[in-house]
Amino acid sequence: MKAYLLHDASDFPWRRDEYWNERTLNQDLELNTLYRAMASGDEYLYDTVRKVVPVGLSDVDEILYRQTVLKDCIEHEPVVRQLYAIAVEALEVERKSFYWAMSASASSVLHSARDLVQAMLGVLGKLRRVADDNVGQFQSAGFCRFYAMVNEELTDEYFATITRCLKELKFNHGVLISARPGKGNKGEHYVLRKPHEKDPNLLRRLLARGAPSRTFRIADRDENGARALSELESRGINHVANALAQSADHIKSFFFMLRAELGFYLGCLNLRNELLRREMPICFPVPHATGERRHRYQKLYDVSLALRMEQAPVANDADANGKDLVVVTGANQGGKSTFLRSIGIAQILLQAGMFVGAGEFEANVAQAIFTHYKREEDATMHGGKFDEELKRMSELVDHLVENGLFLSNESFASTNEREGSEIGRQIVDALLEHHVKVFLVTHLYSLAKGLHDEDSYPRMFLRAERRNDGVRTFRLVEAEPLQTSFGQDLYQQIFGEPHSETDEDVLSSGSLSRADET
Repeated sequence: MKAYLLHDASDFPWRRDEYWNERTLNQDLELNTLYRAMASGDEYLYDTVRKVVPVGLSDVDEILYRQTVLKDCIEHEPVVRQLYAIAVEALEVERKSFYWAMSASASSVLHSARDLVQAMLGVLGKLRRVADDNVGQFQSAGFCRFYAMVNEELTDEYFATITRCLKELKFNHGVLISARPGKGNKGEHYVLRKPHEKDPNLLRRLLARGAPSRTFRIADRDENGARALSELESRGINHVANALAQSADHIKSFFFMLRAELGFYLGCLNLRNELLRREMPICFPVPHATGERRHRYQKLYDVSLALRMEQAPVANDADANGKDLVVVTGANQGGKSTFLRSIGIAQILLQAGMFVGAGEFEANVAQAIFTHYKREEDATMHGGKFDEELKRMSELVDHLVENGLFLSNESFASTNEREGSEIGRQIVDALLEHHVKVFLVTHLYSLAKGLHDEDSYPRMFLRAERRNDGVRTFRLVEAEPLQTSFGQDLYQQIFGEPHSETDEDVLSSGSLSRADET
């Protein structure tokens, strides 16, 4: 039995290795905030969503398959939670049982596997009843196939047969084994036989003669004889023990996969409930093929920020369909980094088959997502910030693939304007030539101006909105880059009005144009 709720025809690789840039994505996009909301305090759910969400789907049909399953989960949340509880109960039964699958004794394997399957019958019966009660109510291909599989595999005949077999495997009347002499007159081809049927007539059974075979008995204190008899029994029941152990493993594996796959959807439900509680809009995004250039959104917001705030963060609208490059400039602390994070999180959620934090969202599938954010200096750095930025960029280039999505936040701001702009321009040109979509947040005016004046690639320029009185709206509007990032506003906010001509000169020169953005 297979659940197949995450993929149409394959299991999810739960024992996967960590991706080379997984920790970087978690740090730059603050995904742990998202994971904690999905887990809702459950460590198992936290580990589950951390494994599933970063594994982006690259096929549009697979994304739509998972979206329809999630829509069913939203429509029938109590039933999904009931199914999850059944899977948890099954694994708890297995944990409490003494299952000696790795034992060298065939008798121990048989008895422990028999006890486990016996204990699992009650849980399988609950699963069957849930399937009977809800068949026809779910619409997704994943759940329709799941319920069909349960009804086909867990029939009344199955339960009757397995109950009878488990009763017979207790061997209350001994074990019937056949064998034949081999080399050296040693037994071979041991086969466990079905016990002889008893005569239904009690009188004939009482008057019947003994079995037509030679019989010998082992003395009570004959340890060697008892050991030899035990070895004969183990040879006879070895194949049956292995078969029953495989059946027990199959049932256990089924419930393990069912719990894990439903755990992901429970995480999605927890996240949805948390966002709706904050009255935040969510929608199912429209995925497009990898080779297309689609990016259009309305009321897009940073989900991680929304989970940390009690009030709704500012959302953005834009239509970047057909664009290879989106450059974001403008006032410090104007919401540029928050916007870039919202783009990255939305892309990850789209390719996880989830809903996104927006009123509407559509985008083409990315073969990979790369982030290159500025870092603060710390004691672990072996060189300067500029060297560290180049090293991370070199590692990124080593893993570059076509039709990826590159998110750059203040890259190469650790060096001077001229050098940073030149390096940034070369990198952006190289990425675009290799068909990588680029979202670039920068304070480097020379870089932004050069990209604006060049028309080699379809591009869009967004600018953090600032009112005439210096107030930031945290919205991004389509506009060309300006030569200042309005560092004077921050100076006045922190230090007050400038008191000398020197202060005025410093501010007007743009020295504060790359002040850190929150």
